[in-house]
Amino acid sequence: MPTRTAIVTGAARGIGQATARILQAQGLRVALIDRDADALAEAADALPGSLPCLCDVSQPDQVDQMAAEMTAKLGRVDVLINNAGVADFGPLEDTDFQRWRRVMETNLDGVFLCSQALLPALKSSHGAIVNIASISGLRASTLRVAYGTSKAAVIHLTQQQAVELGEFGIRANCVAPGPVRTKLAMAVHSDEIIAAYHDAIPLNRYGSEDEIAEVISFLASEKASFVTGQLIACDGGFEATGIGLPALRRQAE
Repeated sequence: MPTRTAIVTGAARGIGQATARILQAQGLRVALIDRDADALAEAADALPGSLPCLCDVSQPDQVDQMAAEMTAKLGRVDVLINNAGVADFGPLEDTDFQRWRRVMETNLDGVFLCSQALLPALKSSHGAIVNIASISGLRASTLRVAYGTSKAAVIHLTQQQAVELGEFGIRANCVAPGPVRTKLAMAVHSDEIIAAYHDAIPLNRYGSEDEIAEVISFLASEKASFVTGQLIACDGGFEATGIGLPALRRQAE
């Protein structure tokens, strides 16, 4: 049986890197896609046998080149993980159109472009697409007018893909991570913000990159062979807290 393969965008760090590592440990041959050349080189060194490819997923020409190159080198594409994204937070009144487009072109356009460019290969393998959205695509929050909107669109795009591509045996699912304990988050989140998140999350903690990656790898696997068009919020219960206010939970204790 041929070795299954996966293409992971935004694979140089964070959730993308953790996902690539877990998929490779499961026996898949993995292509790492990122636009940060230095970080990509480090990620590839940490995953011997992986295929690094420098690509900005917001640029159609680069995506087409990446798809052709990786399909040729891998021989087949079984899994596409659309993880690349930018987190640019700011008030509505300070979000000019250039800033709006910068978020949309990576977070939304990139998912569309990569999925479309790799569609012939995914049709051949009856493959799987896993798109990475965010809890911010499910619940509105301050400073996230562009980011949250882009992620909400990714959630709907996933359903469109599932409905249209099911006849080709292609599954499409979406993961919406909640707060994740990344180096970047811990560097910019104050003690007050961390405490507020802990209060709002029923599991009372941030998630880890590996915890998100495990859910992604499940949806990419044959274990999820009859799962498509679905959204999993991997968020410690954060999305459910609208029906359980932190203050009331503390009172109940």
